[in-house]
Amino acid sequence: MRATRPAAAALAAVLAVLAVPAVAGCGIGGPQRRTIADNHRLVIGVKEDQPGLGVKRPDGTYAGFDVDVATYIAGRLGVPPERIEFTTTNSSVREEALAAGRVDMIVATYSITAARKRKVTFAGPYYVAHQDTLVRPGLPGVDDVRDLAGREICAVTGSNSWRRVIEERGVAAVPVRYPTYGACMEALARGDLDAVSTDDLILAGFAGDGPGRIINDPFTDEKYGVGIRKGDVAGCAAVNRAITRMYQDGTAERLLREWFGESGLELTTSVPQFEGCT
Repeated sequence: MRATRPAAAALAAVLAVLAVPAVAGCGIGGPQRRTIADNHRLVIGVKEDQPGLGVKRPDGTYAGFDVDVATYIAGRLGVPPERIEFTTTNSSVREEALAAGRVDMIVATYSITAARKRKVTFAGPYYVAHQDTLVRPGLPGVDDVRDLAGREICAVTGSNSWRRVIEERGVAAVPVRYPTYGACMEALARGDLDAVSTDDLILAGFAGDGPGRIINDPFTDEKYGVGIRKGDVAGCAAVNRAITRMYQDGTAERLLREWFGESGLELTTSVPQFEGCT
């Protein structure tokens, strides 16, 4: 009996460790993170310099369509506005911010692409925009995307929009690097840049606040997804349910018309086809 008691005690200790749920334990990779569907608070990445979509006010608060969509989704997940922290998350750092856990989700004109889906799980899309082009005031001879040949166009770090003009459409435009679309618009107003080609909702917001004209030659579908940590399938499914409800109860249409109703864009107010939580 004396010989078996230590062995039995050791076995019981091992079984006790194995019985602890993975979400509460610490393995080689550190503590396991829960799905965002269970979060008591949420840190949400948004843009700070895209009028109509995400703008940081002087008092530090954020406003725009993406901000309102994020607030609605969080509410459906059980997180009220007072437990949401918004933070600026530029295109160049979105994947890194999610992987590092600095943000729980990103709602920031984050187009779903095959390359990004290898690093991020996307819910949605919550809206499907279309790429168009804004040209500087007085620029002649640009009526469709092919007319950008030889012109200097904005190339925002981390964005694929300029590549769609040059690589996918085969237009020999000249990319000029800028950190954000806000910086591109400032360059456009100064005459240092000829055109900005990106999602029509982004352009509509900027066109309402500054100089330039949209050429109304849309191409591509830009599926705005909600970016969450790779592998959080439960969280993705919960966000998709929230997006569906947002369209069904009329909130999506109300927000779209509130932010872009005077832009002249043809707004889609039906539930987008989801990509699937992979």
